[in-house]
Amino acid sequence: MTEKTPTVGDLVRPTPKIEVPEEVQDAVRTLIRWTGDDPEREGLIDTPRRVARAWAEYAKGYNEDPSLHLSRTFEEVGGYDEIVLLKDIPFQSHCEHHMAPIIGKAAIAYLPGDRVVGISKLARVLHGFARRLQVQERLTRQVADTIWEHLEPRGVAVVIEASHACMTARGVNTPGVMMTTSRIIGTFREDERSRKEVLALMGY
Repeated sequence: MTEKTPTVGDLVRPTPKIEVPEEVQDAVRTLIRWTGDDPEREGLIDTPRRVARAWAEYAKGYNEDPSLHLSRTFEEVGGYDEIVLLKDIPFQSHCEHHMAPIIGKAAIAYLPGDRVVGISKLARVLHGFARRLQVQERLTRQVADTIWEHLEPRGVAVVIEASHACMTARGVNTPGVMMTTSRIIGTFREDERSRKEVLALMGY
């Protein structure tokens, strides 16, 4: 029997769409109706399903433990004992008060003890916590504390800057405003010179 050569269609298959319970779709229909539109009109007929699937993606951080990304570490680093910094990491989250978008960037730094971790894992920790209903202060603390607890470094510094649609697109309606939060632990907190160095590397 001649073996069939795989095609692009065989190799790249779309991710199956999740089934959305009718009660979830009804909740979205109720909101559409309450805002003054008709959920049965052509442009909105499939919106409840789309909204539900979008939220399954926005909130997928609830289905993971971000600390697991730090479980594989490396002790052989060629004697490197200086700051490890990943900055300008883009992220998206949603405010737990209005479920409005939070869009920003983060800088994550640590001073290794005996172990380092792959740099992509720092971004994965951030995204794991960001993909939940959040407040920026808690997100900043969760990222820093998780790195501190699981990597056992000598210092951790996390700075997050973000724009909150609950402020920029409603309420006070003030676009362009950025909120900055930080959490500094260990050597970076205790030693002024180390703190200034890491903040300068971050651009602050």
